Amino acid sequence: MKLQFKQQAFQTDSVHAVVDCFKGQPKVQAFKYAIDSGRNLQALPGIDSEGFANAELAIPTPKVLCNLQEVQRRQNLPVSIGLKTTSVCALNLDVEMETGTGKTYCYIKTMFELYEQYGWSKFIVVVPSIAIREGVLKSFEIMAEHFLEQYGKRARYFVYNSKQLHNLESFSSDAGINVMIINVQAFAARGEDARRIYEELDDFQSRKPIDVIRKNNPILILDEPQKMEGSTTVQRLKEFDPLMILRYSATHKTEHNKVYRLDAVDAYNQKLVKKIAVRGITVKGLAGTNPYLYLESIKISTTTPPEARAELEIQQVSGIKRTLRMLRKNDNLYDLSDGLEQYRGFVVSDINALDNTVSFINGEVLHAGEAMGDVNEAALRRIQIREAIKAHFEKEQTLFEQGIKVLSLFFIDEVAKYRSYNDAGEQAGEYAQIFEEEYTNQLNQVLTLEDTPYNRYLKGIKAAKTHNGYFSIDKKTKHFVN
Repeated sequence: MKLQFKQQAFQTDSVHAVVDCFKGQPKVQAFKYAIDSGRNLQALPGIDSEGFANAELAIPTPKVLCNLQEVQRRQNLPVSIGLKTTSVCALNLDVEMETGTGKTYCYIKTMFELYEQYGWSKFIVVVPSIAIREGVLKSFEIMAEHFLEQYGKRARYFVYNSKQLHNLESFSSDAGINVMIINVQAFAARGEDARRIYEELDDFQSRKPIDVIRKNNPILILDEPQKMEGSTTVQRLKEFDPLMILRYSATHKTEHNKVYRLDAVDAYNQKLVKKIAVRGITVKGLAGTNPYLYLESIKISTTTPPEARAELEIQQVSGIKRTLRMLRKNDNLYDLSDGLEQYRGFVVSDINALDNTVSFINGEVLHAGEAMGDVNEAALRRIQIREAIKAHFEKEQTLFEQGIKVLSLFFIDEVAKYRSYNDAGEQAGEYAQIFEEEYTNQLNQVLTLEDTPYNRYLKGIKAAKTHNGYFSIDKKTKHFVN
């Protein structure tokens, strides 16, 4: 089977956005230099002692800035007043592309264009994990024929391995497009293997691999740079002495000079993704005692006035607990909370189904999806998990009769929040516990007394069995290999 790649206009635009920043740069096939053959040793057999490095930027900085501003105006992006320098490099360009729109394809194509236009040929793709590294390697493999047809040449690529340093010789001595793919752990970790890149190695003619790499004046391409902003990683990236850095991500944490943007809305408008749906949760602060209240939704009926489904704190025997309640006009939250002082004055004056708001006699107004008061991170995560489960059930009910299975994915900030291991075995994390609590609550809302196929389906799955996580820690600890 051979994959066919269609040239997309938005991908070509992202390539030109980078390439056009260097208009006026002369095309220099390569800067020649003599490869260090090592101490008191001859060059390796079959390897040319002549190296080819990326030529330095010949156009002045004001010209680069002028080009950059022209590109930004073309893209309707904020116009930079200067080139954003970092401790790693003086030239930093950001490309923002929504997940699934082909950023790997774009930066590979950018390499070919930079080679065609300016002769730059040495590139290093830096990735935050081994999994992403393998994905990038596979992309180079499956796209090789496509770019051969388009440009009439192939890129030579390899994954950096401290035990296979002969690849660095080829990387340096070849004048064509050469790409090294390296994961952060290979140069910024504490292990012995990561240190080898900075050490004089007997099996590398008493040379340091990093010295051979930096001689090529490489262009660094950071894939998911927001995951590579630790102080150690930044310090180590400086060792590569890059000509420039191109950063590709859907979610840049630190912004530099942005040259292209294709966000979720743009991707949807261009029909690059089938659908996007956003359920926003807004935190609204209040002065004083800050009563907690989250308005989930407004319920309307043809026979009764609108009702509001809201979460508030209620004094119980075991202590204060946050509970979902249906609110109606004239309901007094002070009474519903069993006398919690923070709710004094919160009497529902109106429930408006047209603009999804609840108004109180004290003047406060809350919109659906808004939370106010003591909303810490844990409370916010619980609300997000609850909303995701609710959306899942709504979609599942719609598609169940069509035999379509619905999957909902959670991308979390820390594995331990979902699963952790100790001597006693696997432990459910905070998010897993919240999920099961909220799933059970929502399930009770969805289930009916009727004996329907969907009800039987839901009753046949325990809350603990309807979710699972997939993390590298499972394999490392050998607790969950398959």
